[in-house]
Amino acid sequence: MEKPELIVKQLDDRYWHIEESSGGGGGVNCFLVLGEKKAMLVDSGFGHEDLMTVVTGLTTLPIMLVNTHADRDHVMGNQYFDTAYMHPAEYDRYHSAVGKDAPVEALWEGDVVDLGGVQLEVILIPGHTPGSIVLLDRENRILIGGDSVQGGMVFMVGAGRNLSGYIGSMQKLKKIQGLFDRVYTGHGAMLEGSDMLDALIAGALQLKNGEAEGEEAPGPFGDSGAKVYKIGRATFLYG
Repeated sequence: MEKPELIVKQLDDRYWHIEESSGGGGGVNCFLVLGEKKAMLVDSGFGHEDLMTVVTGLTTLPIMLVNTHADRDHVMGNQYFDTAYMHPAEYDRYHSAVGKDAPVEALWEGDVVDLGGVQLEVILIPGHTPGSIVLLDRENRILIGGDSVQGGMVFMVGAGRNLSGYIGSMQKLKKIQGLFDRVYTGHGAMLEGSDMLDALIAGALQLKNGEAEGEEAPGPFGDSGAKVYKIGRATFLYG
């Protein structure tokens, strides 16, 4: 198995991209957003390394940790921080992953986090998980999309996944697509423009309507009966 590693890259004056590998080839994206008064770390990865040490090496600002959702590959690095902020619909999933005593604070639909010079708006998009959120930076025209808006494989297997909810959430984002030009994704390459939403909506609708053919999923996912569906530009793990 590969040794896990962190790749840290500055995207612009405000944004840093921190990619952490799983040690098995897969990677997860975290983002550090710098304001004038404080900074926000969005997601914390697998927890292989002390991410607090990494981000405090990039900024002296106080750090606010926000999770787009509570799947393990996005929250296991939370152990290095005092408190995590997320939508309350993720609390049960989060405490199952990291322990029932882990401190957590609520972020609600419509909340705006002001970092000083940068404001991030919380938008609830259930489907991938019940409390999945995206964060919209209107001024810089950036959407931090978590796992829900990406060009890689969208996991729709296991407790809390809801395909109808996911479709509704993507349609919700489609209505505001004129507010962002880039999507910073939870996995894989960043997206330019918002056209991936069309692909995700169309693919998920075909999946829901039984119009897509799947391939056997790898490893334990295949054992559970899940399949990989490649529908145009969209890919789903579903079953």
